[in-house]
Amino acid sequence: MLPSPASAPCPAPCPALRVALLEDDAELREQILLPGLRSHGFEVTGLSSAAELYLQLPQQTFDILVLDVGLPDQDGFTITRYLRASSSIGIVMLTGRGGAADRVHGLSMGADAYLAKPVNLDVLAATLHSLGRRLGSTPPAPAVEARPAWRLHANGWSLVAPGGGTVALTQAERCVLGLLLSKSGEAVSRETLIAALTPDIYDFDPHRLETLIHRLRRKVNAGTREALPLRALHGMGYVLVA
Repeated sequence: MLPSPASAPCPAPCPALRVALLEDDAELREQILLPGLRSHGFEVTGLSSAAELYLQLPQQTFDILVLDVGLPDQDGFTITRYLRASSSIGIVMLTGRGGAADRVHGLSMGADAYLAKPVNLDVLAATLHSLGRRLGSTPPAPAVEARPAWRLHANGWSLVAPGGGTVALTQAERCVLGLLLSKSGEAVSRETLIAALTPDIYDFDPHRLETLIHRLRRKVNAGTREALPLRALHGMGYVLVA
């Protein structure tokens, strides 16, 4: 009998980081960045201008601001200088200006990170999680175990390798890894993993799981320089080797 979706819950995340995304390109903001960051577990508010940001700040508290340098009413450097003088909000500049001089200028104005467009969503998510930890917006990682093991970070949205490297996860990735980690060393059937990803296991293409696993292996190896010890069991499912 196939398991019900309720038998394979995702791990409960800590409260999401509150992110303001200031980007005047509506398509980039609404179609790519907002849904992408939400899939990585962030609580994101999209804004299109400096004026909209200044109106929103007294009404809502944000942990981090991601902003484009080239805005229609005020450049990102000016916004950064103003916010750094008046608040402790984390600031990530996201811009098409990738030159060293612009990077130095942005960081000297008080930005915590400077990423050039087009930005990889996994890189942006990892940067935000890292900045959140430095700012104290997310809980500190648990003390290192005597025998380091693969684990989810306390915020629930990052995988920590034995060597200490971390990689940001999407909703689907954290569901699958949370289940595999909870059964470390034990075989987990494909049906059980699929049940963690969808409320309708009969309308889910199993090849999507294989694609997700393949992408996850590559992503973890690239982000941590360690191979995820995830093994496929023919005709059964997968096991995360303890």
